[in-house]
Amino acid sequence: MIIALLMGRKNSEGFPGKNLHMVMGNHLAYYPMKAANDCPQIDKVYLSTDDEALMVLARENSVEVIHRPPELCSDDALGDHVYEHAFGVVKELNKEHEIEMIVLLMCNAATITSDTISKGIKVLREKPDYDSAVTVSRYNMWSPLRARKIGDDGLLHPFVPFEIFGDPKTLNCDRDSQGDAWFADMGTSIVRCRCLENLEDGLLPQKWMGQKIYPLKQWGGCDVDYEWQIPQVEYWLRKHGFTENKTTENSEE
Repeated sequence: MIIALLMGRKNSEGFPGKNLHMVMGNHLAYYPMKAANDCPQIDKVYLSTDDEALMVLARENSVEVIHRPPELCSDDALGDHVYEHAFGVVKELNKEHEIEMIVLLMCNAATITSDTISKGIKVLREKPDYDSAVTVSRYNMWSPLRARKIGDDGLLHPFVPFEIFGDPKTLNCDRDSQGDAWFADMGTSIVRCRCLENLEDGLLPQKWMGQKIYPLKQWGGCDVDYEWQIPQVEYWLRKHGFTENKTTENSEE
């Protein structure tokens, strides 16, 4: 049995109401729900939330609701623990079945297709030693070499010492000079049960991914935290075959 598990809460400081923001005629959260529902390997889809309006959308799309407890709805609550809690509920609801793996999704991450989810499931079935398969996008312009922080003097400083990347004399401003920088774009994390059952053994910063993480390469993936990201998501959806009147996908790698 394969379970899909979404998370999305009511309040967002950076972009209030983002999960229900309209994107090309549908709520943002509709797209990951659709990807889960359209994936033939997924048996049941659940949503962990405290948002009544999001619960309505879930039920309209045949997604079962898990009521998230208040302590997991604050700005300080970690996604790790939200998934851990919801997985415990899912196990209890399906204790007569053996859960093979869990497809983790976020209501604010629309850049995912059922085809990509199926690819990840296939990889994990072929490689039993892998802990997870995770969507990643290449963002060389955000290489750690380019990261800065503002110091106590009010000026920019390297976020991490340049020596970490080798001899500073060999470094340059070319965005590709340090090789490709792949970021987990939160489209999906397809994980084995052991990842959520032994959460503290996982690799930071998203411990739910475990240690042996397979990259499902795509482009332009992101979880929306600010309204200015919506045009990027719309562009991605159009490139994958979605329109205001068509909600089928045409995967483009």
